[in-house]
Amino acid sequence: MPGIDECLLEAMRLPGARGAALVDWTSGLALGTVGESPGGDHEATAAEAAELARLAAEHGAFTPADGTDDADPPVEDLIISNRDSYHLPRFVRTSFDSSVFLHLWLTRAEGNLALARIRLGEMAGRLVLG
Repeated sequence: MPGIDECLLEAMRLPGARGAALVDWTSGLALGTVGESPGGDHEATAAEAAELARLAAEHGAFTPADGTDDADPPVEDLIISNRDSYHLPRFVRTSFDSSVFLHLWLTRAEGNLALARIRLGEMAGRLVLG
């Protein structure tokens, strides 16, 4: 089972990957980063992405209609798109509080959004933290 570094390197092998990070959405801290960062600052990107993740995770409008298991994150992933790229924050289930997510940054021209979502889900399931 891969740790943080192996998981991030695997994410960078996806077509169109520009950068990846594992972020704690409660604190906004990057637990690991690889590749480029939008704006050039991994820590600022982590803090900004954490704000979006926190909004989605803490508001009931985005939770499953049939309730949610406390061990699972309330949201699987988010898709943020702009003119030239996609950002995919994928929530990770952990043995403690499930407050981390993988953030993948893809170029639109070379990235495959569907493939990235599938692979990030697989990576999140295999990631070992702690």
